[in-house]
Amino acid sequence: MVALILALAGPRTGISSTDVEAEGIAIAVVVDISTSMLAEDFHPQNRLAVAKEEVADFIRGRQYDRIGMVAFAAEALTQVPLTIDYSVLYRAIDQLETGQLEDGTAIGTAIATAANRLRRAPGESRVMILMTDGENNRGEIDPITAARAAAAYGIRIYTIGVGSEGTAPVPIARGMFGGYQYANLEVHIDEELLTEIAGITSGQYFRATNEAALDSIYQRIDELEKTEVEVRTYTSYTPRHLPFVLLAAALLVGEWGLLASRWGRVP
Repeated sequence: MVALILALAGPRTGISSTDVEAEGIAIAVVVDISTSMLAEDFHPQNRLAVAKEEVADFIRGRQYDRIGMVAFAAEALTQVPLTIDYSVLYRAIDQLETGQLEDGTAIGTAIATAANRLRRAPGESRVMILMTDGENNRGEIDPITAARAAAAYGIRIYTIGVGSEGTAPVPIARGMFGGYQYANLEVHIDEELLTEIAGITSGQYFRATNEAALDSIYQRIDELEKTEVEVRTYTSYTPRHLPFVLLAAALLVGEWGLLASRWGRVP
């Protein structure tokens, strides 16, 4: 009786699969790794260390977006092409260090390199986040020309000037036993250029003077660029009532056999 009741209850197991239709954003994060990014005005960390933390937090806030990363100084290098494998991005962020490229600040080259990665990305939303703490002083590509080319591909650039206003401890030379010697110097960020680049591409310029400000900037960018996602869940069920039916039948046959035997007779 118990086996038949369980069979009638219709036991089943299911395997579910999720079909995601996402209108993801293609995002290129462009990070300045020139020596000046070691300036220690984000106490107790330097600019690059804070920038790396904030970029990682920003990526954690995404879900279905293709994200790539470009590092630049006097030249630009694609660290990670557009991908949804965020673990690769986290490893690349950890490995970002000054000295990997010739020193300088080639903003135009950085924009051109990132735009080349974004221009063929699927979907309509293409975003570049450019972080720098200096002025364009290297590279053969004019930043404004590069910004106009990016705009022609529908790429929106958000520029971030990283660094406090006034003076900051800036590395000026390497010490005899490693490390850098620091001096309090005036901070020079070409805000006019960064504002113009953002304006050409319908983006926005932000000034990050401390860690809290940089965190709020990424939150604002995250709010501005949304991803529309449609999720469908399919579940395939397999009926599991047959074992209980067979068990009930076996018990019933056993009962009949027992009743027909000499042990099933009442003396």
